[in-house]
Amino acid sequence: MTPDRSIPGHTLLRPLGRGETSLVYLARDAGGREVALKVPHERTLSTQDAAERFGNEVRLTLQFRHPHLVRGFAGTPFGPQAFLAVRYYPEGSLCDVLQRLPGRVLEQAAALRVLADVASALGHLHGLGAVHQDVKRQNVYVQEGRAALGDLGSAYFTAQGGRASGSPFYMAPEVYHGESGGPASDVYSLGILAYELLAGQRPFRGETYEEVMGAHLTRFAPPLLSLNPQLSPTIARLTERALAKRPADRPTADALRAALQAALGEEDSCAESVAVTAPVRSVGRHVPPPRVAEPQPEDVGAGRWNPFKRRR
Repeated sequence: MTPDRSIPGHTLLRPLGRGETSLVYLARDAGGREVALKVPHERTLSTQDAAERFGNEVRLTLQFRHPHLVRGFAGTPFGPQAFLAVRYYPEGSLCDVLQRLPGRVLEQAAALRVLADVASALGHLHGLGAVHQDVKRQNVYVQEGRAALGDLGSAYFTAQGGRASGSPFYMAPEVYHGESGGPASDVYSLGILAYELLAGQRPFRGETYEEVMGAHLTRFAPPLLSLNPQLSPTIARLTERALAKRPADRPTADALRAALQAALGEEDSCAESVAVTAPVRSVGRHVPPPRVAEPQPEDVGAGRWNPFKRRR
């Protein structure tokens, strides 16, 4: 598994994975730092929607700076040498971590820690007027018990508008209806992730896309305390509210973060939600900027849409 083009300033060490739109390698940059290097497939570059998604991920990953967002180092959003270099997480995604654990469950304190970090990242994005749109365990990366949210291909600034997107097991009811995602939709996805980590199961299940959609639209999640009696009633209540059918009934990501930190015995570290070290600009999805580098050292369309088989 090797790309058919070289990426200037980076030496490939070994493959890390193959996604629908890109290949991912462990690489070394010009400064000797190990990075995860995403190189889009040729078919990604030749397909408008896929190319725009990759370019969007490059731009926003390099633009945002927060302790719990995956750090971007360098990238080119469009063209034959498009790539994205980000921080390398040796432990992999949260999905990878869970697969290595007995019973595929984290200890409760570790689960609360991961959820607090993801809520912190979402609170930061929402404060900037952006949404992620694809919160799931495959897009959360873990190192030494701390988590960072990555994969910003579906993210956008709400003031500019965007197309509804997401992964079926995590999508909010309004997204199933074809509406654009918003902060409350991200909170809903975080609520699904919380059930996975705190109860060991998804609140809504199905064998087909239609069954999963029907569950999200018409059913209510089982009481979290009945699945995990040791859980804080406050956390259980907020998590259940995160899965409210109406967006206005859900708590904010910051409210969830504060409650999770309190359950961990920590003070509310709201200061980290505004820790920005790179200028934030509203970048349109369709305007390719020049190559960006750090100063060193799936979509819902007008027709029938079924991402069930390709975006779990």
